[in-house]
Amino acid sequence: MTNIDAFKDVPTTTLADLLGREQVMDTGIRPLWDSPRIAGPAYTVKCAPGDNLMLHAAIYRADPGSVIVVESGDTDHALAGGNVCAVAQRRGIVGFVVDGVIRDLAEVRDAGFPVFSRGVIPIPGAKKKLGTLGEPARVGGVLIHAGDIVVADEEGVVVTPSAKASGTLSGARAKLAKEADETLDAWEANHRARIEKALSEQGFTD
Repeated sequence: MTNIDAFKDVPTTTLADLLGREQVMDTGIRPLWDSPRIAGPAYTVKCAPGDNLMLHAAIYRADPGSVIVVESGDTDHALAGGNVCAVAQRRGIVGFVVDGVIRDLAEVRDAGFPVFSRGVIPIPGAKKKLGTLGEPARVGGVLIHAGDIVVADEEGVVVTPSAKASGTLSGARAKLAKEADETLDAWEANHRARIEKALSEQGFTD
């Protein structure tokens, strides 16, 4: 079984190198404050545009240690505020990654609850429409299934499919170990050789 906590030590840049662009959320999904790197299995939520009912339901259903990820398709209404984030934090939720916006940023930041989203708006969403819990959701352009591993830090958000978790973690550890043993001089020499080879193959001369 994959040690999900071990993903907390893996930068998103390393995961992106291994998994490719399709597993990396777009640049609009950003940390709302200088939060630490988070990692955990995805608890997937789909909210109707302008409505936050399903996210508010999710904080009472997601397992401790999970990252709640939300598809909403709306940036005009907040999906959550300070109290929702505080309850999620108290219940052991690692953080929110939402394709939408929240409010009460000062409260969220002061509580130290990590939120990655498209921004902040003061107007709340309604609670009148059903969405889904635990079904595939598209967040930041990435299709996420429940249980996929979400890693988010200041560089962005990367999703590791659960079926690839063990192999990806092994590959990441090997890559990080190799990089740690390589001096800048060695890196520069290898890098320059690759660049010159690429230039030559394209017919570049100077």
